[in-house]
Amino acid sequence: MIIQLKPQAIPQQIEELRNYLTEHRFTTKEVNTQKGSYLIAIGKGEFDIRAIGFMDGVADIHVVSDNYKLVSAKWKVDPTEIDLGNDIVIKQGNLSIMAGPCSIEGEEQIKNTIEHLKKAGIGIMRGGVYKPRSSPYSFRGMGIDGLRLWYQMANENGIKIISEVMQVSQIEEMYDYVDIFQVGARNTQNYNLLDELGKVDKPVMIKRGISGTIDELLYSAEYVFSGGNEKLLLCERGIRTYEKASRNTFDINAIPILKAKSHLPVISDPSHGIGIRDHVPAIALASVLAGADGVIYEAHQDPRKAYSDGQQTLTFNQSLDLANNLRKVMKMRLDML
Repeated sequence: MIIQLKPQAIPQQIEELRNYLTEHRFTTKEVNTQKGSYLIAIGKGEFDIRAIGFMDGVADIHVVSDNYKLVSAKWKVDPTEIDLGNDIVIKQGNLSIMAGPCSIEGEEQIKNTIEHLKKAGIGIMRGGVYKPRSSPYSFRGMGIDGLRLWYQMANENGIKIISEVMQVSQIEEMYDYVDIFQVGARNTQNYNLLDELGKVDKPVMIKRGISGTIDELLYSAEYVFSGGNEKLLLCERGIRTYEKASRNTFDINAIPILKAKSHLPVISDPSHGIGIRDHVPAIALASVLAGADGVIYEAHQDPRKAYSDGQQTLTFNQSLDLANNLRKVMKMRLDML
């Protein structure tokens, strides 16, 4: 059960409400976010919600059977929207495109990528400055100095940036230089990290775990929301299966299922989803038809020279074509509704 509290609710009213629920064998947790205050009540006993509907401080009550309460679509009428400023809003019916290299490599690369994004009409640049690599000998990013340089150049050109945070200690130093924090597949169930991201007032995109279920992704988002941050995005990026023909198995089913289960925007990552450059555009277009609110993919001036993930990275020409085709497919999808 989610109890929305009135903005003017005072501590005494909230305490009386909690005591009443405790008497009826409910455990409660108060959640305060950027957009509202809630009391989450968990219990199995029979309960008539009308008994608390008129108590002081209560704005509304929602019965949600899902264990992930706050991210569930069963209580929120309007889908979540993420406003990044500069007229860049991630929301249902408005396709958001994020593109850029796997790793930030240097000033020239950043400059060239920004020029490409502006030409393609893309307002969000992706890139990694802290890279979780399977091999300890692979390039692992430029760190905070690279992020500062990247942010300065992107900000001067009206480009927003999304970058992966790998550990709690990085949140504070990255905070002023990112517009969206990304939680990578390896950290989807790093609950210490998720708890801390619940305390920040910046959007967070959570990728599905390497072998994670859809529900596990939603539980991860619930950690962040219950910590106080409801600026959340869900990302389907493929899962590891027995199939070896592609890097991962992109779960197209996850997109409409996530849209049905949650009010949060759903982003697809076809680059990691299939891991083969020539097939990335097809998966990206399919994900939009399936209902994705946005697409994040890798693009580089010369993928053959990319420091990481070159095999799944699009050239700028391929990226430009894909961005144009994504918008056409999105218009087609909206016309069919």
